[in-house]
Amino acid sequence: MDNSSSSSGVGVLDKTMSVLDALESGPASLAQLVQITGLARPTAHRLAVALERHRMVTRDSQGRFVLGPRLGELSIATGEDRLLAVASPVLVQLRDLTGESAQLYRRQGDLRVCVAASERSSGLRDTVPVGSELPMNAGSAAQVLLAWEDADRIRRSLVGARFTAASLAHVRRRRWAQSVAEREQGVASVSAPVSGPGGRVIAAVSVSGPIERLTRSPGRIHSQAVLSAAEKISESLHTYEGAR
Repeated sequence: MDNSSSSSGVGVLDKTMSVLDALESGPASLAQLVQITGLARPTAHRLAVALERHRMVTRDSQGRFVLGPRLGELSIATGEDRLLAVASPVLVQLRDLTGESAQLYRRQGDLRVCVAASERSSGLRDTVPVGSELPMNAGSAAQVLLAWEDADRIRRSLVGARFTAASLAHVRRRRWAQSVAEREQGVASVSAPVSGPGGRVIAAVSVSGPIERLTRSPGRIHSQAVLSAAEKISESLHTYEGAR
């Protein structure tokens, strides 16, 4: 395989990219990787396993190497500016409609990060500063971000979680989640998924506030507003992608 025209001058990087380039056309066994890339078998194996460790590569049911989920996450991240531009006014509308603080969360590894927020201006409120990193084992946004993951990842993430596989199945059916004192005592929330152009869940829209206002059934009060906000963001992203 002649990569001279695209050589970066950093040998290990060029070899790593040759493995990823080979997998772009589909699954490959180690022997196929060696044939396609021209790398020595130990080198191809070492690089593929290292990429697997970083989730850039994974294995299919037949043990073949395939492109991993981290590449999709990085691809999604390139659309972050567009997501924030679309979501920011919708969060303001959601805050005004519900009277509660509204947030947008993205998953990053084993954490969820607040990437945008519109806070209730006065009174008791749940304040989540932009940039806050929260665990994936509690809260309605965590449920939403996890519910559409693959079965293996869900199973691993449920260890120590405040919710169950059954509750995530319920989230998938109704397309929203609620939590009461899961993440923090006295706080309730409702979340719904934002999907990217490919239909994959890329973010969660939430409203949160004190249980005394949201009650112990916050979804009964705010699920429709949160769902509508999430759908509005998703539709705007799809429209933008279709116009490109």
